[in-house]
Amino acid sequence: MDQLNAPATARPVILCLSKAGLELAGRLARALDADIHGHAVRCPDAPHHFGKARAHIADLFCSGRPIIGICAAGILIRAVAPHLKHKGTDAPVISVAESGRFVVPLIGGHHGAITLARQVSEGLDADLALTTAGDGRWQLSLDEPPQGWRLANAAAAQSVMPQLLAGDGAFIDGDCLDGLKDWFEHVPRGSAVSLTVTRRQQTPAENELVYCPRDVMLGVGCARGCPADELVELVMQELAKADINAAAIAGIFSVDLKADEPALLTLASILAVPLRVFDREVLAAQAPRLHNPSDAVMDEIGIPGVAEAAALAAAGDAGVLIHPKAKSGQATMALALAPARCDPSQLPGRKPGRVMLVGIGPGQSAWRTPEASQMVLGADELVGYDLYIDLLGAIAAHIPRRDFKLGEEEARCRYALEAAATGKDVAIICSGDAGIYAMGALVYELLDRSEDQGGVSDPARRVSVVSAPGISALQAAAARSGAILGHDFCAISLSDLLTPWEQIEKRVHAAGAGDFVIAFYNPVSQRRRTQLATARDILMTYRGGDVPVILASNLGRPDEAILHRTLASLDIDEVDMLTTVMVGASTSRQLDLGRGNAVYTPRGYARHLDADDPAVEESS
Repeated sequence: MDQLNAPATARPVILCLSKAGLELAGRLARALDADIHGHAVRCPDAPHHFGKARAHIADLFCSGRPIIGICAAGILIRAVAPHLKHKGTDAPVISVAESGRFVVPLIGGHHGAITLARQVSEGLDADLALTTAGDGRWQLSLDEPPQGWRLANAAAAQSVMPQLLAGDGAFIDGDCLDGLKDWFEHVPRGSAVSLTVTRRQQTPAENELVYCPRDVMLGVGCARGCPADELVELVMQELAKADINAAAIAGIFSVDLKADEPALLTLASILAVPLRVFDREVLAAQAPRLHNPSDAVMDEIGIPGVAEAAALAAAGDAGVLIHPKAKSGQATMALALAPARCDPSQLPGRKPGRVMLVGIGPGQSAWRTPEASQMVLGADELVGYDLYIDLLGAIAAHIPRRDFKLGEEEARCRYALEAAATGKDVAIICSGDAGIYAMGALVYELLDRSEDQGGVSDPARRVSVVSAPGISALQAAAARSGAILGHDFCAISLSDLLTPWEQIEKRVHAAGAGDFVIAFYNPVSQRRRTQLATARDILMTYRGGDVPVILASNLGRPDEAILHRTLASLDIDEVDMLTTVMVGASTSRQLDLGRGNAVYTPRGYARHLDADDPAVEESS
């Protein structure tokens, strides 16, 4: 499955904090495909800059990017420590001494750090300090086989490894052993554990690890709406008949019409392999090689078959069909063997496109969720208003981008959907939350229309759409000013570009009658100077002029400003398009605590608090 998390093969970042570190980074960058990020003050000549080192390191780590820090190990450890999750998923973190003499993999030894550290030490001709027992003794990590191989029972490595370290060596065998013989060269032979290399089905013993070559291509076809359970059961049943280990499957392949089929996506998730699709023209070219062509499929989509054709197309001209088409009521599958092991990131076909709606909050990394950062890193292209993409800073500097101006929202979303239809993962970068006055609704509106009704093409309608929530302006304004959203509230946009003013005015009246706390978005612009004043006057008829008002501007940014006003004293000239206006309910209260003002809206606890007051009980 194509994860939101960045793979261990993501482009590394060489991070430097000094001039000497920058010089070393330049040498290392020539040996690795990596970006250089330098401290803005100490390394002004670096290609990409950051300000606060610890925050930037944490941001990179949460995004999944491997980090090569030319700095003290302690800086890296303190920055990533709060974000550690699991040794099998944490991004690699490597410390390099500024002298260039020592390289130490700190984090991610089970997720590519050892391999990357070896490349760094070779590039610098430095000493590699390995603390993992297997790497120290045998120059390999048993749970991290070479590219093109997969450990079928990876979870067992944690218990098998100590047995090998404490025992008298490993019994190494299997019908595919030749491919890993060199890798096992330094592992001592014995009987403490078994290391088996095969693509055949194997139930591992407690002291056994099973390694499979990734050279089997799984072709799949199914009817629209096929139950996922039916497809999964068919595949597992036929793998058993063919005596093929599921870990030997390099990828799942089908026709492009099935790029959004839930059953295929579920199967890819269960097998933890990529899903790739082919155009019908590519599959039609496999017709002479099919064992079981289908007239029904020809009538339906114009090609003689899907499962066998997709498996063979993936295996290439030298590939062979090793398990012809098998079928259930609504699904088909077939297996082909490729002539060589495959890198899952370089499989033929195209991945199903994906549009990622990324809410980045106000823009600062501390307010951006790890999921949002992971989506940014996993994108093939960033799309959005140029200011919003710029706010991502160095974390996204290496990713291709397509900038759009304000007012080009429809073109922005349409481009993202159509680009995703070609197999790209496209991130639409939104300020705040993508689903709150941002691009989320427009993306779905385009998907809800056919192409002749102003929507997008059929391939674009088949792309996956996922969303990462962001901190919205109303949340940020409430947090910075107290707890004004402590009771019922609503949000109203005062922009009449897309909504007639008559409707907006009705909503203001309704919110006033309901005594809701109100967050006003888009309160004014250069041409709109009367709507906020009108809304103010309407609300004063419902709740008077003494209710607190918060003017929150540039939230989460260096020039952030919070102003406290009342409804009667609200001056329109103090408000601009970067201001969120929060109007309290009749019950909202402003406190002067000496250290600053705070606004809160009671939720109704007063009757409980009053009931606990002896004076209140006496008077009653």
